[in-house]
Formats: sequence, structure tokens, C-alpha cells
Amino acid sequence: MVEGGFLSVVPPLIAIAMAIITRKAVLSLFLGIWTGGIIFAENLGIVQTFDWVATAVGESVFHAQIIVFTLLLGSAVAMMWRLGGSHAIRNWALEKVDTQRKAGVMTWLLGVVLFFDDYANTAVVGSTMKDISDNLHVSREKLSYLVDSTAAPVATLAISSWVAFQLSMIEQGYEATGIPQGQIPDSFTVFLNSIPYNMYSVLAIAMVGIIVLSGRDYGEMLTAERRAAETGKVTRDDARPMQDVEGDLGSPNVDNPRLSSFILPILVLIAGVLVTALWSGGLFGDATLRGAIEGADYALALVLGSFGMVVSTYVLGYVFGILSLGESVDTTIDGFGIMLTAVTILVLAWSLGEVVSALGTGDYVAGVVNAFLTPELLPVVVFVTAAFIAFTTGSSWGTMTILTPIAIPVAWDLAGSHQLVSVIVGMIFSGAIFGDHCSPISDTTVLSSTFTGADLIDHVRTQLYYAGTVAVVVAVLMLVWGYTRVSPLLLLLVGVGVLIGLVYGLSELHARMRGLEPIQAVDTSDIAPAEDD
Repeated sequence: MVEGGFLSVVPPLIAIAMAIITRKAVLSLFLGIWTGGIIFAENLGIVQTFDWVATAVGESVFHAQIIVFTLLLGSAVAMMWRLGGSHAIRNWALEKVDTQRKAGVMTWLLGVVLFFDDYANTAVVGSTMKDISDNLHVSREKLSYLVDSTAAPVATLAISSWVAFQLSMIEQGYEATGIPQGQIPDSFTVFLNSIPYNMYSVLAIAMVGIIVLSGRDYGEMLTAERRAAETGKVTRDDARPMQDVEGDLGSPNVDNPRLSSFILPILVLIAGVLVTALWSGGLFGDATLRGAIEGADYALALVLGSFGMVVSTYVLGYVFGILSLGESVDTTIDGFGIMLTAVTILVLAWSLGEVVSALGTGDYVAGVVNAFLTPELLPVVVFVTAAFIAFTTGSSWGTMTILTPIAIPVAWDLAGSHQLVSVIVGMIFSGAIFGDHCSPISDTTVLSSTFTGADLIDHVRTQLYYAGTVAVVVAVLMLVWGYTRVSPLLLLLVGVGVLIGLVYGLSELHARMRGLEPIQAVDTSDIAPAEDD
């Protein structure tokens, strides 16, 4: 058995490289897991491979709950489609949201408003905006970027399902320092102080706003957007969308589609998740609001909220006389089917997480960088390390689990400063989300692609340009902070200005290289309806 060392990095790198080269996520993930099985067992490794797959689901209640949540959302999406809710929101959008900029701004704002959970965020915003964006010939790649780059960044900055986990990581990190308990600051205070230094999350959200307001694109996103604008094809010809509702379910047989068939289930989901989370945290008992937020069972809340969403569609189908009970049950099963690819990739991604845990990948990567640490360079080194761990493991939470108990003691030993600890916490969160955004084996990346109906690898390839731009700016800003200790708020303002300049400059450069105009107005009346097959 091999544990640690360079070989521990090989399985996730193979999975990621194969995914980018072949654009076949399922095959690539399985090959990565199998490679890990060979390394771990030092034989063909097939038994170990399937043991990890079984463990990823069978020994994790959280994973099982996320699968149930995903399947129930598939059912709700199918029911809303059959009820005509998707067509109703499309018809409404044709009157109200008549430009790509408006669609982008609407997606951006929804992503910011739905801050309480990243999974629910991707589900609600992706499902809401997919048909609207299709009709305005926004590529699925662009929509999945807008959804993905607001979901986790917003969740890690606000009071959300992430908070309890983040606070527990801060507490573990301080425990590893050996500081007397009475001298350890409150974890929530450290979390609040870390927010200005969580620069990737802040600037990623700002980057989405810059992109949608400027109407400019560069890199592979420019190609995707021009394809959608000029041909009406919101996905490339040989793409494999993670979800194709119309292709799987056909057109709904509804003469008078109602907006309530779309809006009410979404509201039930949001209310169900929030109420269940607070209830599970004890708010309706003796717990304070903060205690309820920290102690909430967010996975359970997602399951019950999505179940309530499905129930609401059954009620609407009966009240409106559109679907019988038998037809609703059949539609539910069909809805499970449209999520099969997403569930398969999620299970394989979690299985690869079992691989890297068994081989000690995260500890190896974190240990490699110890020789390069100084107080001035520490924030950037932690950011890059977190990004690489998240990229290779596909888990931002896993990255925080691995790195926080290591980085906080190092920061304290180097400087003896609670401020530097807050900086390092912000850098861990930033790097974890950046690496997660770039990784085709990340569950949030998979779900963003699923609910926007995008090809997973196309989403990763196009988002990488924008995420990478933000990450470079963050690294430079934190180098400046390391040597000057200038205000992080000032650095964030500078960062926004730099991003604006880079977006305009890179869009001009890439457009000229391809003989295109940097901005192309889209007149949807002159081209064919959106296609995704």
C-alpha cells in the first residue's frame, strides 16, 4: 500500500487531465479512481476501486442526502416543465427581459440574493434562468459560469450553510496552536475579520457583474457566445448537456401556462430549506439565531425543502386539472432520469475523494510548501496550496478540513498575530473556492452544469479563463498586502478596477485575434430559436 508521496497526486491529476482532453467526465473519473486503486493496492486494484465507490455513498449520510436532493429537484423540474411553468416564465421573459445584459444581471442578482446555500442557489438560479437565457441566445457555458461563480462565493461570505463548518474549522485550527483557551478569540469574530481577505470570493462576484454589464467576453467563452449569437445553438454540436428537459420529456401539453406553476414551487423550496434549517438548529426551541445557524442540519433542510417543492407541483397539477396522480408519478420517475448523469458524476467525484483521502494527497501537498513560508509570502502560498488541493480533490470543504488545522498554527508561529490568522482563513476559503471552480470533479461544478443544462467540461474550460484572471489579481494583491499591510478594502477596490481593465483589454485582444468586434449586439428576431442538440 502506498500512502503519501508524489504518487498520491497522480489519480486526481489523471482524472482532471483526461476530462479536459476527452471531455468525457464519467470515463475520466473512473480511470482516476482505478489508478488510485492500483497505487493503493499495488495490483489491478479493481476490488479497491469499487469499494471506494460503495463507500462514497454507503458510509456518508450527507452524500446520500445530496443524491436524494438532486433526484427530487429533477422530479420538480420535470413537473414544472409538464405543468407549463417553464414556458410561462419564458413567455414572461420575452416581454420583460429582452436583452442578454438584462438576463445576465438578473442571474447575477439572483445568485447574490440566494446566499443561504450554494446547492440550492445553483438549483434555483439555473432552473429559473435556463429558458430565459436560451431565448436570448446566451450560451449554456455562459449561464453556468454566472451561476457557479456566484453560488459558493456568496455562500462563504454570508450567513449560510457554510458558516457552521467554517467556524468549526477555525476552532480546530486554533486548538492546534496550543494557545490557552482563554486567549483564543471567538471563532465568529475571526470569521468576520477574514471576510475582506476572502478576496477571490468577493472579486469573483464582482467579475460576474463586470462581465454581464460590459457585454464583453474572452477566451473560449468568446467562442461559445458567438456561436450562440450567430447560430442560436446554446451548446456546441457534440456537447453532452448534463440535463436536457425538453429532449427527455418532450413539449408540455399546456394551452395556458401559468407563472404560478414555476414561481410557487421555487418559493416552497426556498421557504422549506430556510425553515427546516432553523428548526433543525433549535431556533423554535431554546437556541438563539446564531446558535440555530451554527447547529442547523442543512443537508436535511435541502431534502425536505426539495420534497416540499415536489409536493407543491403535485398539488398544482391536481388543482389546475393538468396532471392526474398517475401522470405526476410517471413524471417524477422521468425527472429522476434526467438527473442520472449528474448523480453518476457526483458519486464518482466523491469516490475520487475517497482515493485522495486514502493516499494522503492533501497532507502531501500541504507539506511540500512548508519550506517556502515567510510572513510576507504566507498568504499567497496558502492561497495557491488551497487552490491546488481543491483542484485535485474537487472539494472546497475537504480542502478547508485539510489545510486549516495546518495553516493557522503556522501563521501563529510565524507572526503571533490574530490578524494574520484571519488573513490566512480568508486565503484558505479563497483558494478552496478558486480550485473548486477550476475542477471538473467538484460537486458544485457538476450541479452548476446540471441545472443550467451545460456540458460539464465545456463549463470548466470556459470558466477557467475568468476564474484564473481573478486568481492572478488576488495573488498580486495579497503580495502587496504581505509587504505593505495596506487596507484590504482599498486592495479590493483596486482589484475591481484592475479586473475592469483586464476584461476590456483581453476582450479587445481576443476579438481582434479572431477578426471579431469585442461586443456583438444580438437581435433574436433575426435568428432561429435556441437549440441545444
